[in-house]
Amino acid sequence: MQPVIEIQGLRKEYPGFTLQDLTLTIEEGTITGLVGANGAGKSTTLKLLLNLIRRDAGTVRIFGMDNLQKEREIKAQVGVVFDEPCFHEILSPRQVNAYMGALYPSWDPAFFRRLLDRFSLPETKVVKEFSRGMKMKLSIAAAMAHHPRLLLLDEPTSGLDPLVRDEILGMFLEYLQDEHHSIVLSSHITSDLEKVADTIALIDDGRLLFHEEKDRLKEQYVLLKGSAAQLEKLDPGLLIGVRKNEYGFEALSKIRRQAALAGLVAERPTIEEIMLFFTRGRKAGKGGAAGAPLPPR
Repeated sequence: MQPVIEIQGLRKEYPGFTLQDLTLTIEEGTITGLVGANGAGKSTTLKLLLNLIRRDAGTVRIFGMDNLQKEREIKAQVGVVFDEPCFHEILSPRQVNAYMGALYPSWDPAFFRRLLDRFSLPETKVVKEFSRGMKMKLSIAAAMAHHPRLLLLDEPTSGLDPLVRDEILGMFLEYLQDEHHSIVLSSHITSDLEKVADTIALIDDGRLLFHEEKDRLKEQYVLLKGSAAQLEKLDPGLLIGVRKNEYGFEALSKIRRQAALAGLVAERPTIEEIMLFFTRGRKAGKGGAAGAPLPPR
Protein backbone atom coordinates (compact mmCIF):
# COMPACT_ATOMS: atom_id res chain seq x y z
CA MET A 1 0.00 0.00 0.00
CA GLN A 2 1.08 3.56 -0.62
CA PRO A 3 0.43 6.59 1.59
CA VAL A 4 -2.73 8.57 0.89
CA ILE A 5 -1.97 11.19 3.58
CA GLU A 6 1.52 12.20 4.78
CA ILE A 7 1.67 14.73 7.62
CA GLN A 8 5.00 16.05 8.86
CA GLY A 9 5.47 18.42 11.82
CA LEU A 10 1.99 19.92 11.51
CA ARG A 11 1.43 22.68 14.05
CA LYS A 12 -1.42 25.05 14.85
CA GLU A 13 -1.47 27.42 17.83
CA TYR A 14 -4.53 28.92 19.50
CA PRO A 15 -4.72 30.74 22.84
CA GLY A 16 -4.69 27.92 25.38
CA PHE A 17 -4.25 25.10 22.83
CA THR A 18 -1.59 23.91 20.41
CA LEU A 19 -1.64 21.07 17.92
CA GLN A 20 1.94 20.01 18.49
CA ASP A 21 4.10 18.94 15.56
CA LEU A 22 1.79 16.18 14.34
CA THR A 23 3.47 13.55 12.17
CA LEU A 24 1.21 10.85 10.76
CA THR A 25 1.08 8.62 7.67
CA ILE A 26 -2.19 7.02 6.52
CA GLU A 27 -2.09 4.19 4.02
CA GLU A 28 -4.34 3.88 0.99
CA GLY A 29 -7.18 1.38 1.25
CA THR A 30 -7.69 1.73 5.01
CA ILE A 31 -10.11 3.22 7.51
CA THR A 32 -8.27 5.23 10.15
CA GLY A 33 -10.17 5.95 13.35
CA LEU A 34 -9.23 9.31 14.86
CA VAL A 35 -10.04 9.32 18.58
CA GLY A 36 -9.60 11.63 21.55
CA ALA A 37 -11.58 13.81 23.93
CA ASN A 38 -13.42 16.97 22.90
CA GLY A 39 -10.86 19.66 22.20
CA ALA A 40 -8.01 17.18 21.72
CA GLY A 41 -7.26 18.39 18.18
CA LYS A 42 -9.16 15.98 15.92
CA SER A 43 -11.31 18.56 14.13
CA THR A 44 -8.34 20.95 13.93
CA THR A 45 -6.37 18.23 12.15
CA LEU A 46 -9.12 17.60 9.60
CA LYS A 47 -9.53 21.33 8.94
CA LEU A 48 -5.78 21.67 8.39
CA LEU A 49 -5.87 18.84 5.87
CA LEU A 50 -8.53 20.78 3.96
CA ASN A 51 -6.84 24.20 4.39
CA LEU A 52 -9.93 25.54 6.14
CA ILE A 53 -7.59 27.05 8.73
CA ARG A 54 -4.02 28.25 8.27
CA ARG A 55 -1.22 26.13 9.71
CA ASP A 56 1.68 27.59 11.67
CA ALA A 57 4.21 24.94 10.62
CA GLY A 58 4.53 21.59 8.90
CA THR A 59 3.59 19.97 5.60
CA VAL A 60 0.69 17.87 4.33
CA ARG A 61 0.72 15.68 1.23
CA ILE A 62 -2.47 14.02 -0.01
CA PHE A 63 -2.33 11.62 -2.98
CA GLY A 64 1.36 12.51 -3.12
CA MET A 65 0.59 16.21 -3.70
CA ASP A 66 1.26 19.20 -1.45
CA ASN A 67 -2.12 20.31 -0.13
CA LEU A 68 -1.27 24.01 -0.47
CA GLN A 69 0.15 23.88 -3.97
CA LYS A 70 -2.42 21.41 -5.36
CA GLU A 71 -5.45 22.30 -3.24
CA ARG A 72 -7.99 22.31 -6.09
CA GLU A 73 -6.80 18.98 -7.53
CA ILE A 74 -6.89 17.35 -4.09
CA LYS A 75 -10.30 18.64 -3.07
CA ALA A 76 -11.80 17.35 -6.31
CA GLN A 77 -10.97 13.85 -5.06
CA VAL A 78 -12.03 14.24 -1.41
CA GLY A 79 -15.47 13.83 0.17
CA VAL A 80 -16.11 15.61 3.49
CA VAL A 81 -18.73 15.22 6.23
CA PHE A 82 -18.68 17.41 9.33
CA ASP A 83 -20.57 16.78 12.55
CA GLU A 84 -23.12 19.46 11.65
CA PRO A 85 -25.13 19.22 8.39
CA CYS A 86 -23.82 21.73 5.86
CA PHE A 87 -26.77 22.35 3.52
CA HIS A 88 -29.09 25.33 3.85
CA GLU A 89 -32.50 24.54 5.32
CA ILE A 90 -34.45 25.77 2.30
CA LEU A 91 -32.74 23.38 -0.12
CA SER A 92 -34.12 20.03 -1.22
CA PRO A 93 -31.98 17.03 -2.21
CA ARG A 94 -32.97 17.64 -5.83
CA GLN A 95 -31.53 21.16 -5.58
CA VAL A 96 -28.44 19.83 -3.84
CA ASN A 97 -27.97 17.46 -6.77
CA ALA A 98 -28.13 20.37 -9.22
CA TYR A 99 -25.71 22.74 -7.58
CA MET A 100 -23.19 20.09 -6.45
CA GLY A 101 -23.04 18.97 -10.07
CA ALA A 102 -21.88 22.48 -10.96
CA LEU A 103 -19.06 22.28 -8.39
CA TYR A 104 -17.62 18.84 -9.14
CA PRO A 105 -16.72 17.76 -12.70
CA SER A 106 -16.98 14.11 -11.58
CA TRP A 107 -20.39 14.54 -9.90
CA ASP A 108 -22.68 11.59 -10.71
CA PRO A 109 -26.33 12.72 -10.45
CA ALA A 110 -27.68 9.21 -11.07
CA PHE A 111 -25.50 7.77 -8.31
CA PHE A 112 -26.62 10.56 -5.95
CA ARG A 113 -30.26 9.67 -6.63
CA ARG A 114 -29.51 6.00 -5.96
CA LEU A 115 -27.98 6.98 -2.62
CA LEU A 116 -31.09 9.03 -1.81
CA ASP A 117 -33.24 6.00 -2.55
CA ARG A 118 -31.03 3.77 -0.44
CA PHE A 119 -31.31 6.20 2.47
CA SER A 120 -35.06 6.71 1.89
CA LEU A 121 -34.58 10.46 1.46
CA PRO A 122 -37.32 12.28 -0.49
CA GLU A 123 -35.91 14.41 -3.32
CA THR A 124 -38.36 17.28 -2.96
CA LYS A 125 -38.58 17.67 0.82
CA VAL A 126 -36.57 20.62 2.18
CA VAL A 127 -33.70 20.09 4.61
CA LYS A 128 -35.38 21.95 7.50
CA GLU A 129 -38.02 19.19 7.59
CA PHE A 130 -35.38 16.46 7.91
CA SER A 131 -34.43 14.74 11.16
CA ARG A 132 -30.77 14.82 12.23
CA GLY A 133 -30.32 11.32 10.88
CA MET A 134 -31.76 12.31 7.50
CA LYS A 135 -29.49 15.36 7.34
CA MET A 136 -26.41 13.26 8.02
CA LYS A 137 -27.48 10.75 5.37
CA LEU A 138 -27.82 13.61 2.90
CA SER A 139 -24.35 14.88 3.80
CA ILE A 140 -22.87 11.42 3.32
CA ALA A 141 -24.64 10.94 -0.01
CA ALA A 142 -23.30 14.31 -1.20
CA ALA A 143 -19.78 13.45 0.00
CA MET A 144 -19.78 10.20 -1.98
CA ALA A 145 -21.59 11.18 -5.18
CA HIS A 146 -18.52 12.52 -7.00
CA HIS A 147 -16.67 9.20 -6.47
CA PRO A 148 -13.90 10.55 -4.19
CA ARG A 149 -10.74 8.61 -3.43
CA LEU A 150 -10.71 9.82 0.18
CA LEU A 151 -13.45 10.49 2.74
CA LEU A 152 -12.73 12.80 5.69
CA LEU A 153 -15.50 12.29 8.25
CA ASP A 154 -15.89 14.26 11.48
CA GLU A 155 -18.37 12.56 13.83
CA PRO A 156 -20.68 11.41 11.00
CA THR A 157 -22.66 9.03 13.23
CA SER A 158 -22.89 11.21 16.35
CA GLY A 159 -26.41 11.41 17.75
CA LEU A 160 -27.79 8.77 15.40
CA ASP A 161 -29.67 5.68 16.51
CA PRO A 162 -27.89 2.29 16.29
CA LEU A 163 -29.80 1.13 13.20
CA VAL A 164 -28.89 4.23 11.21
CA ARG A 165 -25.27 4.04 12.40
CA ASP A 166 -25.02 0.41 11.35
CA GLU A 167 -26.43 1.26 7.91
CA ILE A 168 -23.89 4.05 7.41
CA LEU A 169 -20.97 1.93 8.62
CA GLY A 170 -21.99 -0.76 6.15
CA MET A 171 -21.83 1.78 3.35
CA PHE A 172 -18.33 2.83 4.42
CA LEU A 173 -17.18 -0.81 4.27
CA GLU A 174 -18.67 -1.13 0.77
CA TYR A 175 -16.79 1.99 -0.26
CA LEU A 176 -13.53 0.41 0.98
CA GLN A 177 -13.99 -2.57 -1.34
CA ASP A 178 -12.13 -0.43 -3.87
CA GLU A 179 -8.53 -0.75 -2.67
CA HIS A 180 -7.76 2.79 -3.83
CA HIS A 181 -10.35 4.30 -1.48
CA SER A 182 -9.51 5.50 2.03
CA ILE A 183 -11.38 6.93 5.02
CA VAL A 184 -10.34 9.03 8.01
CA LEU A 185 -13.15 8.75 10.56
CA SER A 186 -13.17 10.94 13.67
CA SER A 187 -15.60 9.53 16.23
CA HIS A 188 -16.39 9.42 19.93
CA ILE A 189 -18.34 6.21 19.34
CA THR A 190 -15.49 3.74 19.74
CA SER A 191 -17.82 0.76 19.24
CA ASP A 192 -18.23 1.96 15.63
CA LEU A 193 -14.46 2.01 15.20
CA GLU A 194 -14.23 -1.49 16.69
CA LYS A 195 -16.40 -2.62 13.76
CA VAL A 196 -14.78 -0.86 10.82
CA ALA A 197 -11.39 0.74 11.56
CA ASP A 198 -8.10 -0.74 10.38
CA THR A 199 -5.92 1.62 12.42
CA ILE A 200 -6.49 3.88 15.42
CA ALA A 201 -4.81 7.26 15.95
CA LEU A 202 -5.17 8.78 19.42
CA ILE A 203 -4.75 12.54 19.85
CA ASP A 204 -4.70 14.04 23.34
CA ASP A 205 -4.19 17.71 24.17
CA GLY A 206 -2.80 18.40 20.71
CA ARG A 207 -0.33 15.50 20.69
CA LEU A 208 -0.43 12.21 18.82
CA LEU A 209 -0.04 9.47 21.45
CA PHE A 210 -0.08 6.55 19.02
CA HIS A 211 -1.15 5.35 15.59
CA GLU A 212 -1.46 1.56 15.49
CA GLU A 213 -3.29 -1.21 13.69
CA LYS A 214 -6.48 -1.83 15.64
CA ASP A 215 -5.96 -5.56 16.14
CA ARG A 216 -2.30 -5.18 17.05
CA LEU A 217 -3.19 -2.42 19.51
CA LYS A 218 -5.68 -4.65 21.30
CA GLU A 219 -3.26 -7.59 21.33
CA GLN A 220 -0.28 -5.75 22.79
CA TYR A 221 -2.13 -4.40 25.84
CA VAL A 222 -3.91 -6.22 28.63
CA LEU A 223 -6.49 -5.01 31.14
CA LEU A 224 -5.53 -6.24 34.60
CA LYS A 225 -7.98 -6.53 37.50
CA GLY A 226 -7.24 -7.43 41.09
CA SER A 227 -7.19 -6.37 44.73
CA ALA A 228 -5.49 -3.35 46.25
CA ALA A 229 -2.90 -5.70 47.77
CA GLN A 230 -2.09 -7.15 44.35
CA LEU A 231 -1.69 -3.65 42.91
CA GLU A 232 0.98 -2.89 45.51
CA LYS A 233 3.08 -5.79 44.17
CA LEU A 234 3.06 -4.49 40.57
CA ASP A 235 5.80 -2.28 39.18
CA PRO A 236 4.03 1.05 38.49
CA GLY A 237 6.49 1.71 35.69
CA LEU A 238 4.86 -1.12 33.72
CA LEU A 239 1.37 0.35 33.98
CA ILE A 240 -0.11 2.80 31.48
CA GLY A 241 -2.75 3.88 33.96
CA VAL A 242 -4.73 2.72 36.97
CA ARG A 243 -8.40 2.93 37.97
CA LYS A 244 -9.11 2.22 41.65
CA ASN A 245 -12.48 1.26 43.05
CA GLU A 246 -13.96 -0.14 46.25
CA TYR A 247 -13.26 -3.71 45.10
CA GLY A 248 -9.66 -3.24 43.97
CA PHE A 249 -8.23 -1.87 40.74
CA GLU A 250 -8.14 -1.99 36.96
CA ALA A 251 -4.94 -1.17 35.08
CA LEU A 252 -3.75 -1.13 31.50
CA SER A 253 -0.39 -2.77 30.96
CA LYS A 254 1.86 -4.46 28.43
CA ILE A 255 2.61 -7.24 30.93
CA ARG A 256 1.97 -10.59 29.26
CA ARG A 257 4.18 -13.01 31.15
CA GLN A 258 2.12 -15.54 33.10
CA ALA A 259 4.25 -15.05 36.20
CA ALA A 260 3.43 -11.34 36.22
CA LEU A 261 -0.26 -12.10 35.80
CA ALA A 262 -0.42 -14.68 38.60
CA GLY A 263 -3.57 -14.20 40.59
CA LEU A 264 -4.81 -11.33 38.42
CA VAL A 265 -7.73 -11.26 36.03
CA ALA A 266 -6.39 -10.39 32.56
CA GLU A 267 -8.75 -9.29 29.77
CA ARG A 268 -8.43 -7.96 26.27
CA PRO A 269 -9.23 -4.22 26.44
CA THR A 270 -11.60 -2.32 24.19
CA ILE A 271 -10.50 0.68 22.15
CA GLU A 272 -12.40 2.92 24.59
CA GLU A 273 -10.55 1.45 27.59
CA ILE A 274 -7.17 1.89 25.89
CA MET A 275 -8.04 5.49 25.04
CA LEU A 276 -9.16 6.30 28.59
CA PHE A 277 -6.11 4.80 30.27
CA PHE A 278 -3.72 6.54 27.86
CA THR A 279 -5.33 9.97 28.16
CA ARG A 280 -6.40 10.09 31.80
CA GLY A 281 -3.94 7.73 33.44
CA ARG A 282 -0.83 7.81 31.26
CA LYS A 283 2.66 7.89 32.66
CA ALA A 284 4.03 11.14 33.96
CA GLY A 285 7.37 10.69 32.21
CA LYS A 286 9.74 8.26 30.50
CA GLY A 287 9.85 5.06 32.47
CA GLY A 288 8.19 6.83 35.37
CA ALA A 289 5.35 5.86 37.60
CA ALA A 290 1.82 5.71 36.35
CA GLY A 291 -0.08 8.95 36.21
CA ALA A 292 -3.00 9.97 38.39
CA PRO A 293 -5.53 7.18 38.91
CA LEU A 294 -8.66 7.20 36.83
CA PRO A 295 -11.88 7.87 38.73
CA PRO A 296 -13.88 4.78 39.66
CA ARG A 297 -16.68 3.68 37.40
